[in-house]
Amino acid sequence: MHCVQQITDKIYWIGGNDRRLERFENMFPIPKGVSYNSSLILDEKTAIIDTVDASIRAQYLENIKYLLQGRELDYLIVNHMEPDHCGNIEDLLMLYPNLKIVGNKKTFAFFEQFYNTSAAENYYEIKEGDVLDLGENKLRFIGAPMVHWPEVTMTYEETKGILFSADAFGTFGTLNGNIFKDEVDFEGYYLSEMRRYYTNIVGKYGMQVQNVFKKLKDTTINMIVPLHGPIWRTPEDINYLLDLYNKWSTSTPEKDGVVLIFGSMYGNTENTVNCIANKLAQKGVKDIKVFDVSKTHPSYIISEAWKYSNLVLAAPTYNTGLYLVMDSLLHELASLGYQNRKVSLIGNHTWATGALGAMKKKFETEFKKIEVVGEPLDVKSALRPEQEEVLDNLTEAIVESMN
Repeated sequence: MHCVQQITDKIYWIGGNDRRLERFENMFPIPKGVSYNSSLILDEKTAIIDTVDASIRAQYLENIKYLLQGRELDYLIVNHMEPDHCGNIEDLLMLYPNLKIVGNKKTFAFFEQFYNTSAAENYYEIKEGDVLDLGENKLRFIGAPMVHWPEVTMTYEETKGILFSADAFGTFGTLNGNIFKDEVDFEGYYLSEMRRYYTNIVGKYGMQVQNVFKKLKDTTINMIVPLHGPIWRTPEDINYLLDLYNKWSTSTPEKDGVVLIFGSMYGNTENTVNCIANKLAQKGVKDIKVFDVSKTHPSYIISEAWKYSNLVLAAPTYNTGLYLVMDSLLHELASLGYQNRKVSLIGNHTWATGALGAMKKKFETEFKKIEVVGEPLDVKSALRPEQEEVLDNLTEAIVESMN
């Protein structure tokens, strides 16, 4: 049975959901699943904008056949050649052998790397600014390299002002019947998952996102259709979305607040963090987040670290170095370009210090625009009552840094 929805009088959503997939890219937990968006334009010429993951192949092909009603498919626009968006290209070529695949040079190079199908005669190469005329609908192509792959293109429908934005503006989480942002509880269901999607997948490429913003500066955008998650169609929602992406891509905290991240083998480092969180709360800090780095998947921690202004990192020494899971988290944050934040550091050791020095070195050599707040603390095995003044000074420094 087909499962489609109308976006405009000539454009249809033909995507679907995967609620069974455990991890996106086999790394990131997706307890709410994920959606795959694809659009079909029925004009004088017909065109599909991106396909979907092979996991929903049967539903997807049924949607296309239902809407085409025997018509030929003239064009397939490939904005992004990642397999979760191009898993059905070979199927479409078999069904519609005269189909023109629209992409740039890198698109076709990647196609030939992923697939054994010979389709050079089907290639329709486009460049930045080219327009494909389907009749009423005119599709202009906007290069978006490294958001987040080098071949990425956005497609702008000029008549209605619709931006098909590839992976930009996407989110984890399925579409549960409602495909438009204004029909759903976005803040309750999607916002944290959108932030987690951006920070872990697109986050490294903030400068490239800003480059696309410059290209779109004078473009009227009435609707945004990303490859994952709901469609944006009201001026208020689109402004809200662009503001979020502007903050995220410039490493600007969404709000003042503190995220405390700890690793603890026997509870002593955790106790130190609990005491700091308690003191911060008594000083009026609200919405404090505390994470055990050994227990919480790093994608969730990274998302929250991107949201707030301040981090507190606490970890024990392990084999004379930094506790391994904390070391791994900091490696991920550095590789994603985490910056423009205020960080406080706490180590713990019994016979030889190592964790605190390792964290200091990482922030000095692997990160940019990080301010270390307060005097770093190196606990010897367990916090002592006589060290309460040290904790008071550290929490006071954190609070002052937020004002």
